[in-house]
Amino acid sequence: MTRFDIPAILIPEHMALHARRHPEKPALICNDVVLSWGAFERRQNRIAHALAALGVGRGDKVGILADNSSDAVCAYFGTLKAGAAVASLPTIVTADSLATMIADCGAKVLIVSDAYLERIDSIRAELTVDAAAFIAIGGAGPGWRTFDDWFAAAREDAPQIRIEPDDDACLIYSSGTTGVPKGIVLTHYCRLNHAYLMSSEQHFNTDSVFIVTTALHSNTAWTLLLCAFLFGASTVIMPKFEAEEWCRLVERWHGSATVMVPAQYQVILDSPAAQTRDLSSLKTLATVGSHMREGIKRRMLDAFPCGYYEVYGLTEGFATIVRPEDLPAKIVSVGRAMLGNDIRIIDHAGKELPQGEAGEIVGHSPILMKGYHNSPEQTEAAIWREPGSGRTFLRSGDIGRLDEDGFLFLLDRKKDMIVSGGYNVFPADIERVLGAHPDVYDLCVIGIPHERWGETPLALIVPTSDAAPDLDAMRTWANERLGKHQRIASIEIRDELPRNPAGKVMKADLRKPYWQGQT
Repeated sequence: MTRFDIPAILIPEHMALHARRHPEKPALICNDVVLSWGAFERRQNRIAHALAALGVGRGDKVGILADNSSDAVCAYFGTLKAGAAVASLPTIVTADSLATMIADCGAKVLIVSDAYLERIDSIRAELTVDAAAFIAIGGAGPGWRTFDDWFAAAREDAPQIRIEPDDDACLIYSSGTTGVPKGIVLTHYCRLNHAYLMSSEQHFNTDSVFIVTTALHSNTAWTLLLCAFLFGASTVIMPKFEAEEWCRLVERWHGSATVMVPAQYQVILDSPAAQTRDLSSLKTLATVGSHMREGIKRRMLDAFPCGYYEVYGLTEGFATIVRPEDLPAKIVSVGRAMLGNDIRIIDHAGKELPQGEAGEIVGHSPILMKGYHNSPEQTEAAIWREPGSGRTFLRSGDIGRLDEDGFLFLLDRKKDMIVSGGYNVFPADIERVLGAHPDVYDLCVIGIPHERWGETPLALIVPTSDAAPDLDAMRTWANERLGKHQRIASIEIRDELPRNPAGKVMKADLRKPYWQGQT
């Protein structure tokens, strides 16, 4: 039967269509330098052809270790044009960790910002990458080809490569708070759906102007770029986040949307620039990464009358969202399941729990990962299968409960739960109470050894001022508002709390000194 070929229009093809429709419209803006959609498309095509000349084709991996820049974004999406997948390499890890990741993904080419050339050179002997496939953004040294020279002579026409929905688009190495990062394999279908869902929830369109503040290797940055590229909108890329510069860029480019971690919003709220700059163009502000404390949320609602969203989810795939209409009534919640997402709560034996009971959060959605790269055992361990249907849900490792309206309340990481005298104590409950104290700027609660109870809660705080608060009075204040089993044993002051790129406190690192020598 004669019929039409009904294609899956994936993100790379959407981008090509935008370049044809409005070639002069700004696509990428970095350091106030504008790259139009037409120029962006031509540069991606050249990069794709240059990769093909190095033997890169459909299904291959290109490792990219890069600071935020227009060149880095072109490298990311030029790789997709070539039919290959981007291995997003974190800039904050050691050379040894990078060697492990590069071996895991099997990168055929490495594209690296000049700030990290020495780090790669220190492990070059361990890598199987061809000598001609080391490309440097922003400068070069011995054994490196400069990025601009590498693709300058390549053709500008679109590569004739058909990308399928189930093809790998990227490997994002997890920024978990414990353990060795795992390569999360996300397909083109998953990336397209991520853009559709986030855009429909937050009402993005072709007129949106996105401000990207987080590292490009993070899923937060990927999310904003995907939404922008779905609609042919404009994106402002910050090489490095600073509150004053963020405010200037919103004013200069009429920024309408951003997604950031809670710590970034806290810095903006404390910045004088938030009061002096014109930020009226903002329409949507979203937070991801870690749960935002109630006090900061209320400050956000007071300071920014535009739409505020909180997204809870995993890079591996599923999400809930707090929408503006849910506030302030559900301000402590992390929202209801995003469109197309199915969220359940299960007990330690894998049995589904009713509303109101606490257990592990599992989810199914159209943005689920394909699996962990080269790790079928870890992939299997992350699966909960729905009885009867056998549908695979992602186990989050987070503890939460659903209320009668379907709103999810996040209690804590499963591994961070404190068991004190036989009672389950959720640090998030204590953090919510202590975080309301006026002398607390930032905090976390961890479990430390206790001779009688097994574990007991310890609060680590960053004070709001240089003057040391009365910690005994603060502990009494908090314990009067907590249940008997939740009471804080002690409070200690820290200059800052260690966080990963997603903004999550590295609680395992903080617990470690207290548990050394314990059996």
